[in-house]
Amino acid sequence: MERTLGPARPTGGRSSSTLQGSVVKRILASLGMGNASVETVLSDANTAPGGMVHGEVFITGGSVDQQIDQLTVGLQARVEVESGDNEYSQNLEFGRTRVGGELHLQAGAQLRAPFELAVPWEAPITSYRGQFLRGMQVGVNTQLHVAGGVDPGDLDPVAIHALDSQTIILDALERLGFAFSKADCERGKVRGVNQQLPFYQEIEYRAPGHYPGMSELELTFITDQQGCDVVLEMDKRGGLLTEGRDTFQRLRVEHATASAEDWAARLHQQLHAAAGERSWL
Repeated sequence: MERTLGPARPTGGRSSSTLQGSVVKRILASLGMGNASVETVLSDANTAPGGMVHGEVFITGGSVDQQIDQLTVGLQARVEVESGDNEYSQNLEFGRTRVGGELHLQAGAQLRAPFELAVPWEAPITSYRGQFLRGMQVGVNTQLHVAGGVDPGDLDPVAIHALDSQTIILDALERLGFAFSKADCERGKVRGVNQQLPFYQEIEYRAPGHYPGMSELELTFITDQQGCDVVLEMDKRGGLLTEGRDTFQRLRVEHATASAEDWAARLHQQLHAAAGERSWL
């Protein structure tokens, strides 16, 4: 005799609709919907190479309990990448720290986690004498690592101000008439310097008419605790019988003694010789 199944009777536990709702919430959470969220608040968005960034991360539980593997904050820059004949941009981290350990986050719970993040000496600068360097994209990225994925969190912009030793060089270029154009970060290594990060910053200038053999100048700082290597790349115009070419100059600036030298005069001497110019007014 065939048996027909009727409606299930209550058993005293959770109803089938409650169980189904719980399953749906967990599925949505695994897809990133109803998941835990994070918000980062920086104590001060201003810092410098070799400095620190302080702040707090506020965590809000989602619609279901979740296991948090780790919470991390890091510095992130938008970097240009050349691959063969192609060029594209990507986000690269250049410093990351773990905030707290594993925890079981209950649904709807709210937690607060303070942090401090070291800024590498080679960090690209985004501000010079209070002015933003057009083209730079640097911030603090917060990531919440949960079972089955990573919530990318949010990106909070941070201003990395030029050190005094860097400011002296930038001031000298302005005195010589170089006009800031833009700045960006390039993935790769600068030859001949002790570079730690996988990318470097280029600060680009339009050359003044005083240097008729030069059209553009690109400056790169490779900075450490004692000072910075300054790499200058000059884009020289080609003539009727010659091709344009790039010329490189390098000099060293120590943090402790940078103010003791006339850098405008020294830079002019090196740029003047490299550009092959006969006179300068």
